[in-house]
Amino acid sequence: MNTQHSTFSLGGLTLHRIDFDPATFTDADLLWLPHHAKLQPAGNKRKAEHLAGRLAAFYALRQYGLRHIADIGDRRQPIWPPEIYGSISHSGTTALAVGAKHPVGVDLDAIFTPVMANEVVGSIVTPEERCMLEASGLPFELALTLAFSAKESLYKAYSFATSELPGFNSAQVIALNAGQITLRLTEAFSPGLAGEMCQIHWRQDHRQVITLLSKTLQSA
Repeated sequence: MNTQHSTFSLGGLTLHRIDFDPATFTDADLLWLPHHAKLQPAGNKRKAEHLAGRLAAFYALRQYGLRHIADIGDRRQPIWPPEIYGSISHSGTTALAVGAKHPVGVDLDAIFTPVMANEVVGSIVTPEERCMLEASGLPFELALTLAFSAKESLYKAYSFATSELPGFNSAQVIALNAGQITLRLTEAFSPGLAGEMCQIHWRQDHRQVITLLSKTLQSA
């Protein structure tokens, strides 16, 4: 599969980006992955995305002197080396990965169209959150996509802190500006973490947004 590797900085961390051409993917490409047999039931689209994500993660881990290919866990999560946290995301023909010595989460999403934003807004944010997004000064479709993506980044970073799959009511947007979005955890995420705050960095890349949680949780 044809791929191109690049890097950029966000939130004090280096993100590794793989742009790939899924039309050039072949099953033989998967042989690079020790766990390739686990992917055989998947379609070519899923296989190509997975391969690109693991390649991005491989580059991210090389920063720490590691040559490690993240396996698939029992909850479909990447398995990272001891003492290293990481996160992978993909959208369209781009995959991102980041590694760190503390919990980290990255998410990449296409910006909602106006029609899509209107259809999904009620499942992503509360009426109070919607008012805050509308007052942010950002186009509403962009602001809503950022809320969606930031919550995804949070869940990826702290999935180890909850045994359930969190819903979007597990965190609330309480601030949004150019470059950062602040979330507050609710009891729906974890009773022990309710009220904890985190700041998530973001940037827009053409018609996509990238969000990154690169700081540990802070008390409200």
